[in-house]
Amino acid sequence: MLIHRVTNLVERSSARAPTRLRVVLPKRPAVEIALPQVGVVLGASPECDVVIDDPAVSGRHAAIVPTESGFTVKDLGSRNGTWLDGTALTQATVPVGTMLRLGSALVQLLPAEESVEIAPSAASSFGALVGQSQAMRQVYAMLERASPSAAPVLLLGESGTGKELAARAVHDHSPRKDGPFVVFDCGAAGESLIESELFGFKRGAFTGAFADRPGAFALADKGTLFLDEIGDLPLSLQPKLLRLLERGEVTPLGARKSEHYDVRFVAATHRDLWSEVGAGTFRGDLFYRLAVVEVHLPPLRRHPEDIPALVTAFLQANGARVDDIEGPALERLRSYSWPGNVRELRNTVTRAVALSAPGTRFAEMPILLRSLSTAAEEPLARADVPFNEARDALVARFERDYLIDLLRRSGDNLSQAARLAGLERKHLYKVLARAGLLPRGKTDPPEAPEDG
Repeated sequence: MLIHRVTNLVERSSARAPTRLRVVLPKRPAVEIALPQVGVVLGASPECDVVIDDPAVSGRHAAIVPTESGFTVKDLGSRNGTWLDGTALTQATVPVGTMLRLGSALVQLLPAEESVEIAPSAASSFGALVGQSQAMRQVYAMLERASPSAAPVLLLGESGTGKELAARAVHDHSPRKDGPFVVFDCGAAGESLIESELFGFKRGAFTGAFADRPGAFALADKGTLFLDEIGDLPLSLQPKLLRLLERGEVTPLGARKSEHYDVRFVAATHRDLWSEVGAGTFRGDLFYRLAVVEVHLPPLRRHPEDIPALVTAFLQANGARVDDIEGPALERLRSYSWPGNVRELRNTVTRAVALSAPGTRFAEMPILLRSLSTAAEEPLARADVPFNEARDALVARFERDYLIDLLRRSGDNLSQAARLAGLERKHLYKVLARAGLLPRGKTDPPEAPEDG
């Protein structure tokens, strides 16, 4: 099976290149190994191609061979078995992204990665997304390329960066624009409610099911289904979503047979799904199915040059005067860090218009922002957003600040930066790319020789 992922950070392809294994043991760094075409034998014996130091792993535990349709996995008579999703395998062909368990070790089956440059778009907007910065024009280029196709799109970015606007724009620029655009929030309810709302149910399927009810998939038939916060989808439901992506079929609760739907998928999350896959909390095969086109929406602090255009757009949306926005109000916006991103800017402008008399110039409007003195007295994290969202935003800010200082201390030398951080250079490359902080000229793939 050929898996092709396109992202505005790098373009990745598994075509005619060595695939990889990632082996993760508790409390140890993950190890990645290139997988030759003849395959490898995994086990505890020093004679194995991949040695796994775990007392629950047999001497010769399992063999893995890459094929055109994915990977062939064969258990070699191990005493504890080779497991996939709670099922012991004897021999099976599994897709890219599959996560196996051998003893306490997790083994991910991954495609090879290559990197190329993606040319920015010449446009200054795409749908309701606005901005002429290079970061945003890179996003437009990806969305312009992806929209006419049927390929799944995965939108990644902090809360408030415009992921739902991007999803709507993909739908509106696709051949399905006259079909339904259905939004489903994967993190808005408990597991049982998510399943019934996502897949639908038949009368009598459970207490209170007095009539058939179509799920989000049925409602999105011939259109686009936007799976918001896909990272919050319970692990137990992910195999069902994967089957729908692969076959276009789903079985509603209480139904005896599956139903077929023609749905284009766009998913979004503020989580780092790649790390979730590595931790075993998100299925790797589902990740690769969703991330055929992977688009990273940048936080507003990475493209502050777009603030004037955004302010103009929000003033127009509120019916306010837009002829002259330069002045102290705009300067305050330019100097702010925008932890809530474009959504926070939109709310700030909307509030300023609401508190001003009709016809007031923007330069004279009241701009209410959290002051530095007030911020210093407030706790590091606030409980006005869900726990996971607050935690992830705090971690993202820490990670970016750490990486900026790391590059400053190392003089943009990635080898030196990796040593200072105690990370493998390959992993540091990915983290920097994800944060949009790769030093200029450092576009070589992680496999390239280290710089001095």
